[in-house]
Amino acid sequence: MVTSDQRRRQLAREKFVRQQQRREQAQIKAKRRNTVIASALAVVLLAGAAAYVSVGLSDGDKENGAAPGESTSPEPTPSKSENREPAMSIDTKAKYALTLKTNEGDITVTMDAAKTPHTVNSFKSLADKGYFDGTKCHRLTTQGIFVLQCGDPKGDGTGDPGYTIPDENLTSLGKAGADGTVTYPAGTVAMANTGAPNSGGSQFFLVYKDTKLAPGYTPFGTMDDKGLNTVLEVSKAGVEGGAGDGAPKKAVTIEKATVPKV
Repeated sequence: MVTSDQRRRQLAREKFVRQQQRREQAQIKAKRRNTVIASALAVVLLAGAAAYVSVGLSDGDKENGAAPGESTSPEPTPSKSENREPAMSIDTKAKYALTLKTNEGDITVTMDAAKTPHTVNSFKSLADKGYFDGTKCHRLTTQGIFVLQCGDPKGDGTGDPGYTIPDENLTSLGKAGADGTVTYPAGTVAMANTGAPNSGGSQFFLVYKDTKLAPGYTPFGTMDDKGLNTVLEVSKAGVEGGAGDGAPKKAVTIEKATVPKV
């Protein structure tokens, strides 16, 4: 005959076994869940990298296979605090000048904050920190599109500031034609991006000859005549290796960038 004390001990053992089984099942589920999350994250990161790595010139120049203003890969993911666009600190009704002191000559870009407040604010914030100082203009295109691309701290087309800014002023160049492009006039300065909307960072391109592109690149400034002539001289030297798209043969380094109010 089982005593009440023995019965209590038996029930306690059974309860303990059930608790252990539940813990083990929970641990198995947790491991599976973490594995799925890790796998999904890896896919997302790989997909994101591929999105950057695969871009060439965009819809505006499919024939030539690469769009002027597209960067190729993001830098390592920054912390959340670093991943935010800088707080608005400029006078959004004023005009500013992005002044680039380069080894080939000075380039001054007039920017209208009323039309492109986020872009101007970002450039001022970065310039004030010396972000552009000592960086190379890493890309020159001389066939189909005619731009010099700069603003990458890594100098290879893969760098960015760790945040993105929204597209602005996209309708200022008119309505796209039947080929889906608009003309970016010589002297225009516009934001590079990854090919996706609102993906601009710090890279930008200087148009030295009228260029047809899809209207997806924020036009935020205009070069002065001296700056345009400087870029034209760089373009005349061509691309390293004689290609139509690559590092400029005449290397251009931004020695100092400032953004004063004008």
